[in-house]
Amino acid sequence: MSANSAFNDEKGGSSSVGEPEYGHDPASGGIFSSDYKRHDDLKEMLDSNKDSLKLEAMKRIVAMIARGKNTSDLFPAVVKNVACKNIEVKKLVYVYLVRYAEEQQDLALLSISTFQRGLKDPNQLIRASALRVLSSIRVTIIVPIMMLAIKEAASDMSPYVRKTAAHAIPKLYSLDPEQKDQLIEVIEKLLADKTTLVAGSVVMAFEEVCPERIDLIHKNYRKLCNLLIDVEEWGQVVIINMLTRYARTQFLNPNMNESLLEEGSDKTFYGSDEDEDEEEEEEKDKKAEAPAMAKRKPYVMDPDHRLLLRNTKPLLQSRNAAVVMAVAQLYFHLAPKAEVGVIAKALVRLLRSHSEVQYVVLQNVATMSIKRRGMFEPYLKSFYIRSTDPTQIKVLKLEVLTNLANETNISTILREFQTYIKSMDKDFVAATIQAIGRCATNIGEVRDTCLNGLVQLLSNRDELVVAESVVVIKKLLQMQPEKHSDIIKHMAKLTDNIQVPMARASILWLIGEYCEHVPKIAPDVLRKMAKSFTNEEDIVKLQIINLAAKLYLTNSKQTKLLTQYVLNLAKYDQNYDIRDRARFIRQLIVPTEKSGALSKYAKKLFLALKPAPVLESPFKDRDHFQLGSLSHLLNAKAGGYQELPDWPEAAPDPSVRNVEVKDSVPEWTKCSSREKRKEKKVEKPFYSDSEGESGPTESADSGLHLKRQKTCEQSSEEEERKHERKSKQRKSESESESDEEEESESESSQSESEDSESEAEVKKKKKAAESKPPSKPVKKDNKKEKKEMSLLDLDDFEPAPSPQATPVNTFLSNSLATDLEGLSLSDAVLSPATISPSSALKSYEMLHRITGEGLSVEYCFSRQPFSPDANMVAVQMQFTNNATSDTKNLHMEDVKLQSGMRVKEFPEIELLPAGEMVTAVMGIDFCDSTQAANFQLCTHTRKFFVSIQPPVGELMRPVFLTENEFKKEQGQLMGMNEITEKITLDAKCRNEHSIVQRVTTAANLSRVPCGSDKECRFAGRTVTSSSLVLVTVATKEEGAAKLTINCEKMVIGTMLVKDILLALTQ
Repeated sequence: MSANSAFNDEKGGSSSVGEPEYGHDPASGGIFSSDYKRHDDLKEMLDSNKDSLKLEAMKRIVAMIARGKNTSDLFPAVVKNVACKNIEVKKLVYVYLVRYAEEQQDLALLSISTFQRGLKDPNQLIRASALRVLSSIRVTIIVPIMMLAIKEAASDMSPYVRKTAAHAIPKLYSLDPEQKDQLIEVIEKLLADKTTLVAGSVVMAFEEVCPERIDLIHKNYRKLCNLLIDVEEWGQVVIINMLTRYARTQFLNPNMNESLLEEGSDKTFYGSDEDEDEEEEEEKDKKAEAPAMAKRKPYVMDPDHRLLLRNTKPLLQSRNAAVVMAVAQLYFHLAPKAEVGVIAKALVRLLRSHSEVQYVVLQNVATMSIKRRGMFEPYLKSFYIRSTDPTQIKVLKLEVLTNLANETNISTILREFQTYIKSMDKDFVAATIQAIGRCATNIGEVRDTCLNGLVQLLSNRDELVVAESVVVIKKLLQMQPEKHSDIIKHMAKLTDNIQVPMARASILWLIGEYCEHVPKIAPDVLRKMAKSFTNEEDIVKLQIINLAAKLYLTNSKQTKLLTQYVLNLAKYDQNYDIRDRARFIRQLIVPTEKSGALSKYAKKLFLALKPAPVLESPFKDRDHFQLGSLSHLLNAKAGGYQELPDWPEAAPDPSVRNVEVKDSVPEWTKCSSREKRKEKKVEKPFYSDSEGESGPTESADSGLHLKRQKTCEQSSEEEERKHERKSKQRKSESESESDEEEESESESSQSESEDSESEAEVKKKKKAAESKPPSKPVKKDNKKEKKEMSLLDLDDFEPAPSPQATPVNTFLSNSLATDLEGLSLSDAVLSPATISPSSALKSYEMLHRITGEGLSVEYCFSRQPFSPDANMVAVQMQFTNNATSDTKNLHMEDVKLQSGMRVKEFPEIELLPAGEMVTAVMGIDFCDSTQAANFQLCTHTRKFFVSIQPPVGELMRPVFLTENEFKKEQGQLMGMNEITEKITLDAKCRNEHSIVQRVTTAANLSRVPCGSDKECRFAGRTVTSSSLVLVTVATKEEGAAKLTINCEKMVIGTMLVKDILLALTQ
């Protein structure tokens, strides 16, 4: 967006523009001076008649907004310029209005008619900006206008405008919830959109407005799964979270047969060794449930469930941490237990990110490691703590290490913990001591070792370390007190030194609880505590009272007077809890005439056997919140949180996700077959990146490619013979879907082959529906045959119809035909005359006559060498002036290319009279990728944003090879450089001539001589890097064939397979 570029320019050079800064110099008295004139110069510039001054003023204003300065007082001056004809000024005005429309609602309402006119503007950016401003005015009176604008924008030709409409839906819903029903209709329409740009935004709107309407997702489920890889990153996060909830309502639990065993293992993980009775009960339950498990049907995963897991897996290599986290939670909640492990490596990779990202990831890992310990065990060292980690990260890593502790690795973990105790971070040391206590509780073999280690810490100089150790030792001693009376005696001596209230209270509780084990020391401790009673903290006072009561009941001779003294002190304490406790205990342990029957049971009440505390992870029960959500992070339900549904007992009907043949196509795709083709080309497939891009993307590509190859090899030939009819239907299905849904995934055909039988019946209907109109393919064949003849065509030779074109190949030998196809007119100057007639080439629309205000532009790839630069693809453009006035100075500006791409502009067309047509040739170096070349097409009055995107077949040039050379090169391009597909040829494409014609139409390749009549071979090189591309089509009986592509660049090969597959099967 040029507004962004203007903003960036301004941001870079704002100091030179000379925007005055007020109040920076204390001597100037700027703090007290009135600043009512500070924006006068900007107001004058905005009121000027010159667009250049207005543009400069708007740049400065937007730059001020970016720096956080308040420019709301300029609103009246800016809003006047919303009707400005200069497109750059208008864009910046809308940027300003989006920021301040909500604050200055009254002034914004005055300009509402201008915003409505902006909705009809030819420029998609202006239409989108107008809608954005309109939806930012939070006044209920304009709700009908907003609703109308959203409905119109939802049917707009531009996906960017439709995306903005999706963003406006939640704004309108929050303003007027009564519009929900109408908004749901718009959401339903936008969900059917096949553009990746819109997908994420409309799912976000769906989540805000009607998350309960799962029925809207059914028909779009497979499309969303297949588009997922191409959606922008934040859209991916929203879609994955929504599909997680959807899958939990539509599919069965893949771990249903292991759930009973899992429950048992979870219970024993945090259970202590003394809970033998509970364990026995659990074993009985398991025996009772064993017959029920045997009766259960074996689990078979729904193909749609598998489609979701397969299509999200490559996103674990995303550079965006939120996307990786979203896929990780999806796998944790939906995947079979055996497959969840793949997310561990991706999550460990995120631990190298910023501390904020680490904090969120570790919170989720801590929850996962409780249920799926084995998943993270191989990465144990990744959770070791660095001295540079912030405290909250250290504590979370400790939590994970404690969860991962087992008999095999506990010695390593305890050695780590020993070094952590020496840290200067006291909170971290306290957390480490608690972690040692949890390890001792969970793993009985190391309990004594941990206890001895903690006792050694009691002699530490740091009071906080000693205090925390006391608290943990108290919990451990409760498990086996009779063995550890020495430790209790040792801790009794610490009462003189330790001043931390919690630690003092813990020691007193231990002495009181196990006073029988230390009968000589306990009364003396009480004597010391009675002395300092008035100076103690409340928590310590309560434990002194408890100790006195327990000693009175067990050793009243020595402690009777001490107890009365303590109770008398407590009777007049300032804290009412302590007063009440003293009054209650006096009545309970010192019987009087007024005492009730309860005093008889005082000993049982005070000295009852108390169960040992179970040290549990604070993350144990957090997995009922969806992982990765704010609610999970806070461990409390946040506003707007959607509960994760429970798995259904029985699987709902999978046929609801089957898409009918006549799908509701949005209006903007019904214009013409040519526009359909254009839209199909504009969609960027997953493999469109050049090979020089980042590592994760390449590895994801290769992973998908290998997966596809495996699937192809696994499908046995016997099944093909039996189900040949079914396979034909599946091919036609995958073909129609790739046309309609523009799937960029290489695995879409694989997902179709796994569909249920109910879907196969629908496909039969589709097959029947597709076979009805036979006339269109015939016309297409004619065009393709004409195109093959074009190499022999001269200026005075008219293209022959298809019946006459057929015998040419019979007269020409293979080698001669190859020679003719390999000819290139390198010394000829490229002009409209030297290029074959456009009717024989597939043309694409660059600019529609309505958008171009009478000027229409079409382009085609001429397949001729571009003489100024051999590494460029020649693009022939045809300009037609449908307007009543002449068009002047047609030229290119503002070319925006991906890194490495180059453009040779066409010469400026000075005059194009009304009703006339003219052609021009330009060269583009696409750098062996299908990325679009974007630029502005300018006339003397207007500028139009246009783009040219090549099919992969146009990125290569023919090359002549002999049969031996072909085999030699093919032998060097095996393994990952080879892609094989089994196909069923179209009924009209069973002979050699038709195969050659269709392959050379799909890709700019030349025929290679071949001794076998069952094989057709083709060769070419990519235009930029001269990477070799070899194609082999081997035919078998009854239309079966094998397509093999060997290519140095795997990305090019993968995309070419898809295009040739379509050409041969449709």
